[in-house]
Amino acid sequence: MDIVAIVLSLLFIFFLFFFFYTTGKSCPGGAKNPPGPSKLSLLRNILQTVEKPHRSLADLSRIYGSVMSFKLGCLTTVVISSPETAKEVLKTHDHVLSYRVSSDPVRAAGHHELSLLWIPPLARWRFLRKITRNQLFSTQRLEATSAIRTRKVQELMNFVNKCCERREAVNISRASFITSLNIISNALFSTNLANFDDSKTFHDFQNVVIRMMEISGKPNLADFFPFLGFLDLQGARKEARLLMHKLFRVFQGFIDTKRSSTSRNNNDMLDSLLDIAHKKESELDDNNIKHLLLDLFLAGVDTSSSAVEWAMAELLRNPKMIVKVQEEIRQVIGLKGTVQDLDIVKLPYLQAVVKESLRLHPPAPFLVPRKSESDDVQIFEFLIPKNTQVLVNVWAIGRDPNVWKNPTQFEPERFLGRGIDVKGNHFELIPFGAGRRICPGMPLAFRIMHLVLASLLYGFDWEYQNGVVPENVDMNEAFGATLHKAEPLCIVPIKKRV
Repeated sequence: MDIVAIVLSLLFIFFLFFFFYTTGKSCPGGAKNPPGPSKLSLLRNILQTVEKPHRSLADLSRIYGSVMSFKLGCLTTVVISSPETAKEVLKTHDHVLSYRVSSDPVRAAGHHELSLLWIPPLARWRFLRKITRNQLFSTQRLEATSAIRTRKVQELMNFVNKCCERREAVNISRASFITSLNIISNALFSTNLANFDDSKTFHDFQNVVIRMMEISGKPNLADFFPFLGFLDLQGARKEARLLMHKLFRVFQGFIDTKRSSTSRNNNDMLDSLLDIAHKKESELDDNNIKHLLLDLFLAGVDTSSSAVEWAMAELLRNPKMIVKVQEEIRQVIGLKGTVQDLDIVKLPYLQAVVKESLRLHPPAPFLVPRKSESDDVQIFEFLIPKNTQVLVNVWAIGRDPNVWKNPTQFEPERFLGRGIDVKGNHFELIPFGAGRRICPGMPLAFRIMHLVLASLLYGFDWEYQNGVVPENVDMNEAFGATLHKAEPLCIVPIKKRV
């Protein structure tokens, strides 16, 4: 740990002591507060909480219950860790818990004031959500862009085939990221933003996306102690601003090119946005468009590629399961040679593999933090005070032993013959959230995950490089707004057995 990190840690602990002993929990009218760790107990665990909060808060919830509260500085937080309590938050009280708490880095460049992800669920939010649904995520638009996804996945397969011929390992994180990136960028701008032979461009985009998700998701001093915000002690806001503006310059370049073109075919999202912006009294301008594109770009690319990598990693640790899913895929696809969207419904075991991977490794371990807008919100017997941050720990729900048998084991069979989906109807499996603020990009992300994973498994057999055995593979996580493998999965493709 360097000197800056040590100083920041000491400052953090100092201010925690200060606020622990100058503030306390109160509840209007003597109503019952959710239980939680004592101040000293929380202080003992605080550094661990900062490092991997989804795990440490899950551990604390096993002690204090599925509705647990604690206070850090000025911020009171309630953690939700069971399907029953998640249903209360995301369905029963969705109308008063749909506002969101933005972290300090998210507020860089004023993103929280324009972002579909962060603005209140009022008229402007409904306007932006309607645009994204109609122009990008509707069934009609997804069917119209199916050929793009098939083409981008074929480019992935061509790259993997070259690696196979050279007996080179494929970095699944990199390969799936480039594929997801180009699927999203073609839907948004009708162009690729990376290719498999250009490492620099790929690393630029991946570094921006992953770093944005890391600093957006990690605890920040300015969130607990707002009066310290102007100091930006962790440098997160400055870094977030630089990263956002880097992407904004890319988006502005596409906007300028589209505007200067003599003809637009309305084939992509940006064409549609510019047409809407051109109308009289439109609510969209270039700045609004860039912030909307930022939401779509960050959320769409990172979650899909991360999910593919986790699924491949789990399958390779379970040889019988990878053989089973490959047999299913190869029987359905046969000699056709290409997996397409319409094939996915015929692959129940593949769908079970994806669900099981999302259960164990949800792309976002916490749903986007919500905020209580009323003093009257009650989750079972517990009152949630106004302005309380509400965290739904999806990672903990997916590993709840009261819900899942052998919760830490990868067992896709648990989903066969069961009607559990990820569309917000079953609160034991909500990787994309639920209620009015369910992830709008879920239909596209779900298609990308299945298509990429099925294609990799259909076209090749796989093995670890350098004689690595499955038991020794590092399955640790790197925490952020999304949950990545700490060590990228690098595996060798082999020509499939006929």
